[in-house]
Amino acid sequence: MSGAPIITFKAGICDLETTPSGITARPQQTPGYLYLYSEDDELIHFCWRPRNAPLSEPELDLVMVPSDGTFTPYRKGKPEDGRIYVLKFSSSSQRYLFWLQSKSQHESGDPGYWSERDLKLGWIVNQLLQGEEVDVESEVANFSRGRGPSNGDDDETMEDVEGVDHDPNHNHGGNSGGAGPDATGGDVREEGQESREGGADGGRAAPAESSAMVQDFLRSLGGGQSQQAEQPFTTLQDLLPPSTTLPYLDSLDAEGADNLLRFLPQELLILALQMEDPSAARPQTPQDVLTVLNIQQKKNILRRVLRSPQFTQSLASLTVAIRDGGLPSISEALKIPVENGGFLRRGGVPLGGGDAVKAFLEGVRNHVKDSTQGNRMETD
Repeated sequence: MSGAPIITFKAGICDLETTPSGITARPQQTPGYLYLYSEDDELIHFCWRPRNAPLSEPELDLVMVPSDGTFTPYRKGKPEDGRIYVLKFSSSSQRYLFWLQSKSQHESGDPGYWSERDLKLGWIVNQLLQGEEVDVESEVANFSRGRGPSNGDDDETMEDVEGVDHDPNHNHGGNSGGAGPDATGGDVREEGQESREGGADGGRAAPAESSAMVQDFLRSLGGGQSQQAEQPFTTLQDLLPPSTTLPYLDSLDAEGADNLLRFLPQELLILALQMEDPSAARPQTPQDVLTVLNIQQKKNILRRVLRSPQFTQSLASLTVAIRDGGLPSISEALKIPVENGGFLRRGGVPLGGGDAVKAFLEGVRNHVKDSTQGNRMETD
C-alpha cells in the first residue's frame, strides 16, 4: 500500500447466516478498522483489517470501480445488532456487511440508533465510491462540531473516525483528506473498554434539532437504490471465475493459446516473456514472443492473467457498461450480433440492466454456435 488512507474508522465485519426465519446478520466481535485509500491507478481501495493487524495486511482489499459499489445502511438487521452498513455492487450479487463499533450517540445508548454522525460517515464513503470529490477533512470536522451537548466525557473529539489529524502542526499534503500515520495504524487511545468496542454501552446525546434530518436522510437512502443491484441477471465475473477459466487452459493446444495471447497488449506480452525467461532478448513484435515461448510458458502467462485482479476488474467494468446502456456499441466493437442491435423494440433506447447482460450472453452463445457450425461445414 503506497497511499495514505483517505478515511479510517472503527467497524467490524458481519456474517450472513441462514436461519428458519430468514437471513440474519451476525456481527463478529473482532475489533477492526474500515478504511479507504487510493493508489497510482486512482481507483479506490475498500479495506478492512483487525486492529492488531498491520495497515499493509488487510483481510479485505477490494478495488472499486467508480459508481459500481454503494455503501448504505442495512435495513434487515436487528436493532440490537447495532448500526450495520452494507457494501453492494451493481455488477454483482456479492455484498459485505459492517457494523459500526463506535459508541451509540443515543442518550440511552440504544445500539440501533442512527445518529446524523453515523449517516454522514456512510455518506462520505458512498460518495467516494461513486468517484465524487469529497473534502473529507471538512466533512469530518463539520459533523465533529455538530455533536450533542453531553460532550463532557474524556473522549477526544473524534474517537473513532480518522479522516483528519488533530495536530495542527501536522501536514497531510493537500486537500484530499488523506490521514496521517496516526490515523492509519493503532488508535491513539486505550482500547480496553467493551462499551467502545461493542457500540452498545455508554451514550452521548445526539443533537435534538437534527432528529428529523437524520430520519429523512435514512429514508432517502432506503428508497434511492437501484433495484437492479438487488436481483441482477448475472455478471461476467460470476460466469468467468478462475475455477471455471483455469481448467479450460489445460485443454488448449499451442494454436488456441496463441489466439488468446494475441488479445493481450504488446507491452504486457513482452513483459510476460521477460518474466518467463529473463535472459531472452527483447522481441520486437508479439509474434516474436509467441515464437520464443513453449506451450507451458504460454499457459503460465494466461494463468497469471486470469488470476489477476485486473482481469476480474475488467469483467466488472464491462458488466457495468453493458447494464448502463453500452450494449449496442460494445457488441458492435466486439463483432457480436445481438438481438435488435442491443436496443429496445421501440424508441431506439438501449437495453439496460439484467436484460442487456442476458442479450449480450445470448449473442455470444449464438456467435460461437454459428462459428462452430461454419468450421464444420468447411471441414466437410
